[in-house]
Amino acid sequence: MHNVIHHDAIFDAAAIAARLVGARGADIADILDTHDPREAAAVVGHLPLDEAVKAFDQPGIGCPEKIVGLLPRPMAVALLDAMSADRTADLFRLMAEPARSELLAHVTPDLRATIERLLDYPEASAGSIMTTEFVEVPADWTIAQVLHHIRMVERTRETVYSVYVTDPARHTLVQAVTLRRLISGDPHAGVLTAAPDRRPVTIGPNDRREEAVRLISRYDLLAIPVVDGHGHLLGIVTVDDVIDAMIERQTAQVHRFGGVEALDENYLRIGFRAMIRKRAGWLCALFLSEMLTASAMQGFEGELEKAIVLTLFIPLIMSSGGNSGSQATSLVIRALALREVTLRDWWRVALRELPTGLTLGAILGLIGIARISLWQWLGFYDYGTHWPLVATTVGAALVGIVTFGSFVGSMLPFGLRRLGFDPASASAPFVATLVDVTGLVIYFGVAAIVLHGTLL
Repeated sequence: MHNVIHHDAIFDAAAIAARLVGARGADIADILDTHDPREAAAVVGHLPLDEAVKAFDQPGIGCPEKIVGLLPRPMAVALLDAMSADRTADLFRLMAEPARSELLAHVTPDLRATIERLLDYPEASAGSIMTTEFVEVPADWTIAQVLHHIRMVERTRETVYSVYVTDPARHTLVQAVTLRRLISGDPHAGVLTAAPDRRPVTIGPNDRREEAVRLISRYDLLAIPVVDGHGHLLGIVTVDDVIDAMIERQTAQVHRFGGVEALDENYLRIGFRAMIRKRAGWLCALFLSEMLTASAMQGFEGELEKAIVLTLFIPLIMSSGGNSGSQATSLVIRALALREVTLRDWWRVALRELPTGLTLGAILGLIGIARISLWQWLGFYDYGTHWPLVATTVGAALVGIVTFGSFVGSMLPFGLRRLGFDPASASAPFVATLVDVTGLVIYFGVAAIVLHGTLL
């Protein structure tokens, strides 16, 4: 789009719709997303059907199910019938009852059967994002027949990256032939003469979406066929759907890793109550956890009264342990997501993080000792006659706390994955809170040993 359409001071749905005609689907979706669902539905009501379909086949609209629910029933049904099957299934998955059942009852029988089949697959599975609109031909066809068939059905298929060749008798997948190979092949030869020598890469409908992402990335595919246990072709997962799924999942992981329940809508569109609900639970849980820090400090109240100087370094000690734990957690969660490590590699990660934590702790410990010594020598602060022991306490405690933080931060994602939870639930605030409490125990434990007989 050449012009940016701003939210009108006086809302005119017809005028906005007129300016959107001919725009790209993603741009139409962006404009609709700047309006509340009722206004967006009014704009869609003035759009030609094919223009509305372009927008709703994009992932950019924040709450498509609300917009469709506000449309006149005939237009809503026509829009759903014209959309790609996988996008329609996504929309129905978001829709609440009774609107979902009412609309599903009015779409064409073929689409209804397809939608119901797609909705049966778990939300995080490859089957839930596959499309059933692909080009399938029998293995006994010639290339000329295949190309003619593509010309006839192209408008009703989401993509023609590849043509999927199936056994005429058993209807099982035999090969995947790219359009490029077909165009360059002999028109009178069989379609399998244009097929590569290797078997096609496939995925099961109940495999996780991450497996589709991994295979498409590993083999540089534009689409991957989805087959059942008997080899029957059920659909394909296209690279654009994989990208959308990746963005959605990574957004949810980033939210959870920041200590927030994943948002279901655009940040600026989500309601005040929903925002409070998404954030309050985590904050309360973290606050209750942090109370353990106060309890730990109360347990060392006597030591604090004898050596007030130790309190100066509590924020330093706690933040260092939390930071090292958050670093390790971030690295391991990403490595698990990319399958650089698996659950069986936990001991290798542990053996790697222990010396790493010791080294990082030693570096921070030396910096801490140098800082205390420098401040004492330059007269910026007087840590008392036993300042060398105070510096030793801080340095040794940092070694122990950073090592512990790195170890716990790296092991927590493995534990969560083993229990069946998303490793991203090991949010940075949660790890920091866990290490804070233990860090205080380590700090005062080291102080009790080093300062025994002097300050303590």
